[in-house]
Amino acid sequence: MKKIELKIQITTFDSIEELPAIVNGLMKKAIEAKQNAYAPYSKFKVGAALLLDDGTIITGNNQENAAYPSGICAERVAIWKVSSEFPTKKILKLAISASSSSQILKEPVAPCGACRQTLSEYEIKQKDKIEVYFMGEEGEIIKTDSVLDLLPIAFDKTFL
Repeated sequence: MKKIELKIQITTFDSIEELPAIVNGLMKKAIEAKQNAYAPYSKFKVGAALLLDDGTIITGNNQENAAYPSGICAERVAIWKVSSEFPTKKILKLAISASSSSQILKEPVAPCGACRQTLSEYEIKQKDKIEVYFMGEEGEIIKTDSVLDLLPIAFDKTFL
């Protein structure tokens, strides 16, 4: 038997004002996108914004459906827009913001497992890391240097 310890490094920011200017603008786009989320059932809104290597910003928000499994998260809406509209562009950064009508989210809200898996495939495909920044409605923001920091033992095409 062998034990292996996995470590990741995260950076925290106390508020959106502390973010680097480009990321501050990207997070504001995620917050703006969140306002258009369709979340009549969970009342949990998420906005995502992706910065591409040419400076283009692509946004997405969660879209629910009465047939619950048919909904989709903000991160996957945004990344699939990139894949369909800008297939040759690299993604540099991802900003995510979440809010709930039942409470003020003061803790950072990380991507769900399905989003981590989808995002990791794009990071692996483009052979460059995607910085990930995520927050709740207010307060601290967490940054990882890579999607794979959030999913260190990822499933990918090499297993197929």
